[in-house]
Amino acid sequence: MRLVIARCQVDYAGRLAAHLPLATRLIMVKNDGSVLIHSDGGSYKPLNWMSPPCTLREGTGDDGGIEWTVTAGKTDDTLRITIEEILHDSAHELGIDPGLQKDGVEKHLQELLAEHTVALGEGMSLVRREFMTAIGPVDLLCKDGGGASVAVEIKRRGDIDGVEQLTRYLELMNRDPALRPVRGIFAAQEIKPQARTLAQDRGIECVVVDYDALRGIDDPSLRLF
Repeated sequence: MRLVIARCQVDYAGRLAAHLPLATRLIMVKNDGSVLIHSDGGSYKPLNWMSPPCTLREGTGDDGGIEWTVTAGKTDDTLRITIEEILHDSAHELGIDPGLQKDGVEKHLQELLAEHTVALGEGMSLVRREFMTAIGPVDLLCKDGGGASVAVEIKRRGDIDGVEQLTRYLELMNRDPALRPVRGIFAAQEIKPQARTLAQDRGIECVVVDYDALRGIDDPSLRLF
């Protein structure tokens, strides 16, 4: 991972246009190709970013200053970073990340869905749990009734970050001729409206999972309706 602290201006052009005026920011260039722009606030979320596959070119602008241009691999989107001054520039080898250690409920939910893949769709069958990609393991790799590959990301509460995570997995998995085409399912006990909208925009199916029903706690004989 490359970390650059610089006084910079950032302009994004594509489906949406965005402008960050000149200020001191952290630029992260990850090994998977993604480029993220962070400020000193706003918690973990970057101010702007480009997800892989994308290409970073370091060059000079019309005024002779430093200019980085990041272009998306599948669209015409462009992230242009105009750098006035570089305060810090370092690179670090982080190695392979073992992935997020899930809490008890989320881990158990993954185990239950692996045993009862029909909850994800009729004809669904498990290929492997924790299927490893270059950026970490996708929770479940399945096959649907037609034999197509399905990547399943499981969360207790589904938000935008989970959709972004699954999107990155799908981008990598669809480069593998032995797997593609791979579609995605985002499964959670509850899915936030913004996450559902983003998932639908990216062709990812959302499945709300009843944890109690999977555990066998939900007894239909005890229901009033």
